[in-house]
Amino acid sequence: MQLSNEDNLRLNVLLAQPLQAVRINESTMTVHALTERGEAKVRLNPTARDEQYLRWVRELLSMKVTGSPGGYPIFLKRWTRMGHARNSLDQMLLLGEPEAVAAVVYTPGLSHDIAKRAWWASPSATNARCLLENPEVVAGELGKELTAYLLEFLPFEEVQLDVVDTVRLCLQGELISPSERSKLWERAKRKNPFYIGFLHADPAYIPLPVKPHRQYPEVTAQLASLNTSGNLYTQAFCDILSPNGQNWLRTLQFALEKPVDQDVVISLFIAIGKHFALPLPEFRGVRELDTAVTRAEQFCHADCPPDVKTLRDTLNPDTLPLFKAMLILAQMGEDSLIPYFGGNDSVGSVMRKRLEPLIKPLLAQTTLLLK
Repeated sequence: MQLSNEDNLRLNVLLAQPLQAVRINESTMTVHALTERGEAKVRLNPTARDEQYLRWVRELLSMKVTGSPGGYPIFLKRWTRMGHARNSLDQMLLLGEPEAVAAVVYTPGLSHDIAKRAWWASPSATNARCLLENPEVVAGELGKELTAYLLEFLPFEEVQLDVVDTVRLCLQGELISPSERSKLWERAKRKNPFYIGFLHADPAYIPLPVKPHRQYPEVTAQLASLNTSGNLYTQAFCDILSPNGQNWLRTLQFALEKPVDQDVVISLFIAIGKHFALPLPEFRGVRELDTAVTRAEQFCHADCPPDVKTLRDTLNPDTLPLFKAMLILAQMGEDSLIPYFGGNDSVGSVMRKRLEPLIKPLLAQTTLLLK
């Protein structure tokens, strides 16, 4: 390691004080450090190629922080063998290594304070989305900052699945205002993945006119006693006929009409399964649509679980088709796409053509539930 005398001295002085995070701007060759009193920086004076010199700088940071010049390795096994598995999140934020910050960002149960320092160390759309998966971050002041960053970056997002996740994450809690939700909805009319983001979020945030199914009052009156007993099928059926449930179904119709690629479609079907979350045998959805139709028919007219039988026997016969339609939708999940996506990577119109045998029947069920 052959740092210039000036850099070696200034970096050692910097590292002698309590630091909260370190980041390196490789384009300007500057080391930035976050301290309790604000931000400090050291402008480097390379004595070798920038890439080599930055490696030496990171070796110095690692030696001071962890006692080893190895830095943050690519392979976790090596990190463990070196005895660094016990390194704290605080230490990893001082290595000036984006990969180390990413490891912190992906840590479950991250505190709001550590999240703020990680965001300062490496602000990127990927890290912002990951941090917004953390409820503590969403509830804190950092949540709105991350949301504003993602919304500003959203028009330039090229990966469609990242568009879905950005919309989904920004619709959490009170991160954005009702007017901002409406703007996102307007953009969905021009860009299908926005609809899938709304499907993942609270249906109350879908900015459509609030109107329940015409049979909603009758059904809720019939099932009032079952709804209070914790019958999941009853709760799901009443929910899908409610104003929010009807808006969710309308959004599902929009999303099913013109999906753009396979990743987005998979996310869409994950959203369907998550919305209903009924105790069905397949955790990730049925693989064949016929299986869903046959089971729904059986549940409505033959043997079925006790909760379903109680619900079925309470409903009027003319309401059973609605219940059957809900059951078919509720059995969808990412595994429902295996027969259509297995062994191919089609996108656009070719993909939509392959999906028609699945999408058309599902659209028919949503139409029935919206009548």
